[in-house]
Amino acid sequence: MTYISDKGRRLRKVETELSTASTEDKNRALKKVIESLENHRKDILESNALDIELAEKNNMKAGLIDRLKLDNIRLDGIIESIDTVIKLQDPIWKSDKVWTIENGLTISRMTVPLGVIGIIYESRPNVTVDAFSLALKSGNCIMLRGSSSAIHSNKALVNAIKEGLRASNISEDVVQFIEEKDRQYVNDMLKANEYLDLIIPRGGKELIDFVVENSSVPTLQTGVGNCHIFVDESADIKKALNIVNNAKTQRIGVCNACETLLVHEAIADEFLPMLYNKFKDTVEIRGCTKTREIIEAKEAKESDWKEEFLDYIIAVKVVKDINEAIDHIGIYGSKHSEAIVTENFTNSKIFLRKVDASTVYVNASTRFTDGGEFGFGAEMGISTQKTHARGPVGLEQLVIYKYLVIGDGQIRK
Repeated sequence: MTYISDKGRRLRKVETELSTASTEDKNRALKKVIESLENHRKDILESNALDIELAEKNNMKAGLIDRLKLDNIRLDGIIESIDTVIKLQDPIWKSDKVWTIENGLTISRMTVPLGVIGIIYESRPNVTVDAFSLALKSGNCIMLRGSSSAIHSNKALVNAIKEGLRASNISEDVVQFIEEKDRQYVNDMLKANEYLDLIIPRGGKELIDFVVENSSVPTLQTGVGNCHIFVDESADIKKALNIVNNAKTQRIGVCNACETLLVHEAIADEFLPMLYNKFKDTVEIRGCTKTREIIEAKEAKESDWKEEFLDYIIAVKVVKDINEAIDHIGIYGSKHSEAIVTENFTNSKIFLRKVDASTVYVNASTRFTDGGEFGFGAEMGISTQKTHARGPVGLEQLVIYKYLVIGDGQIRK
């Protein structure tokens, strides 16, 4: 029996038990996990400190280290997200449609769990807890495979999760963690159709592309975040500056950070010097020719328009109008999160309708594309593909339908 198949069999064995567990039992289990995380706070933070130390020795980028880091505030946030999931309505065994057809059969469409989910993710140890809590509340078993850079943090978190489950009516086997670092175990997960119903890759483009291209298990693709903000000619300058600054610098190592700024040519002479003064000591600006005629900036290369920097770097392009901005986003955007800053109602409607992305903003930072911010408690990731799940993947996106048909002896003629 292989390592992955052993984990998979454990998950399948308890799948039905979890899928039919009561809301009360699931919520009680999550509360026990909260207690366990609190009890193991010191061990979790010490384990994370070890991962951070190793990351710094390996010269990991500052943005990625930020993704990896846990502290008391972030651990509080993880615990709060579980508490939010507890308070959310159970998405399982709900019907949004019941009808009776001509022959008297009554048909209802009910929500049921997907089954067993595998998630392969990089750096961020909070994903370990977020993915587990969402899976459990939605009745799904889960196989977790984090990155080697977060191995100590993830082990400590999973140990706390399992201890919490042992104090509940839910089996600790509903969550399985892949501790082995060898990439072969990722390959094994991607071919584990017998045990996994869905795989979710969460991380950089290289990881996501690898999973999508090599998995025989169906995938729910979470995307990289090459997010844009377009500052329209009618924009409130102060509002625009605050939004761009927040979207770029509030946290650089996240997929909803702004990576490219598009500025209407009619406002560029006024806005760009203000942006330069705001960013000159913190953010490297890579600009188009028109940008560099107005402010000091490095020359933007073609590759910069495609890049998810995850760093204190922003690409800036001056455009002639909203149509050029939308065209640029259509070519280079990753369909994650896009924003317009404008006081023109017509332009806001055009942008909302024409920009193809999971989340589109008017006069707000792209940093809000997040399961927690949307009220989902947590998220499996941000889906950028066009399936039933797009945007932050929360409880409601982790269910599938079962049709129940009630008859009284009907046969088909």
